[in-house]
Amino acid sequence: MTGWFPIFLREMLLFKRKLFKLGYLFSAMVVPVIYLITFGLGVGRSMQVQGTDYLTFLIPGLVAMSSMTNSYTWVASALNLNRLYFKTFQVLVQAPINSFAIMIGEVLAGMAKGLFASILIIAVGLLVAPDFTLSWLLILTLLLNCFLFACLGVIVGMITKSHEDTSTYNNFLIMPMSFFSGTFFPVSHMPKILQEAIAVFPLTHTNILIRKSMLDSEGLTALAILVAYAITFFLLGSRLIRQYSE
Repeated sequence: MTGWFPIFLREMLLFKRKLFKLGYLFSAMVVPVIYLITFGLGVGRSMQVQGTDYLTFLIPGLVAMSSMTNSYTWVASALNLNRLYFKTFQVLVQAPINSFAIMIGEVLAGMAKGLFASILIIAVGLLVAPDFTLSWLLILTLLLNCFLFACLGVIVGMITKSHEDTSTYNNFLIMPMSFFSGTFFPVSHMPKILQEAIAVFPLTHTNILIRKSMLDSEGLTALAILVAYAITFFLLGSRLIRQYSE
């Protein structure tokens, strides 16, 4: 299992090359900041949602969305390219490394990238929203969300047949979750039939949990669902790596 570290280190060295480039920082920030300015600063000070101003409600949702998008996208795209075009993943699989170790290395790298983007949003949130505060539950939820969607990124990266397929999965999985899982408004405002469908999305439960100040029955349910998703995605991703034969 110690074989995960070289995989993680390789991804971090590649990430380091992009980290201090203005283009990367801008791309990591631009979409959440646009949403923050448009929805949060535009209407946030004149609306109350769930007992708080809309800006304070919005920022945890943007943190959840940003961690999902970056953790998933980085892993799915990199794994797809390494497997289909650069052929470096084949070398990795042939090395004497356990499939769980490969999975852990890829997932931890995705988590690091998702956390970096989320920290940028949190920093902006602390500046523009005086009522927004960090809590241990927000940090726990953020870590779990990054882990979950990094695992999903591994799954998508392993099953796609071309790089264009990753965009298809993004359109059918990530984009609907971004807009309908409680990021911008409570799910309770949606029609009842849609609420039942939206409850399937893991990000829905992330948005429930990340806005809690302490665990209650709803929070425990959301936490249990997220843990179940995380374990399922991790085991499925490890199995796909173990059975890889291209």
